Amino acid sequence: MSAPPPPRTAPPRYPLPDLNTLPDDIKAKVLEVQEKAGFVPNVFLALARRPAEWRAFFAYHDALMLREESSLSKGDREMIVTTTSAANRCLYCVIAHGALLRIYEKKPLVADQVAVNYRKADITPRQRAMLDFAMKVCERSNEVEEADFAALQAHGFNDEDIWDIAAITAFFGLSNRIASFSGMLPNPEFYLMGRVPKQKSGA
Repeated sequence: MSAPPPPRTAPPRYPLPDLNTLPDDIKAKVLEVQEKAGFVPNVFLALARRPAEWRAFFAYHDALMLREESSLSKGDREMIVTTTSAANRCLYCVIAHGALLRIYEKKPLVADQVAVNYRKADITPRQRAMLDFAMKVCERSNEVEEADFAALQAHGFNDEDIWDIAAITAFFGLSNRIASFSGMLPNPEFYLMGRVPKQKSGA
């Protein structure tokens, strides 16, 4: 008895645009990312179907994630994204930013830990306080009160740092929802990034 034919899959509702059809500025940025990462993360193409929104999205992304006047490390920022994206059940952002988190923190287990239960993860008390606040902004921002600021200040965060935590959480709440409704899938490359040490040349 022959096996049944595989199910026919419908074409994606929002197919990724061809790189060569993009405006020059966006194409140049995508090629820059490809050169650095070795592949093009799907978010860069998925959002490029609307160039004005792509520019606005990545301008705000870079303003938050590359901001130098902050005590938040790159690992801290990716930890916020991974933890709150897991709460929002965003597959793309958990996998993609979890990969960056593993690389920046140099801990192959940390992204899985914070995505499941950050309270039991291998993180510092300062980072746990940061994530307590991020999760409150993520799930119950209307309940934020002065005591929440005091708890963060006890760990050395100032008011601008606290804005960063909240803004990153809020921005990626937007990103999570766009990625989820549009069916954006993480690139396979993200799954292994930061999990095993790179082989040394000549080994």
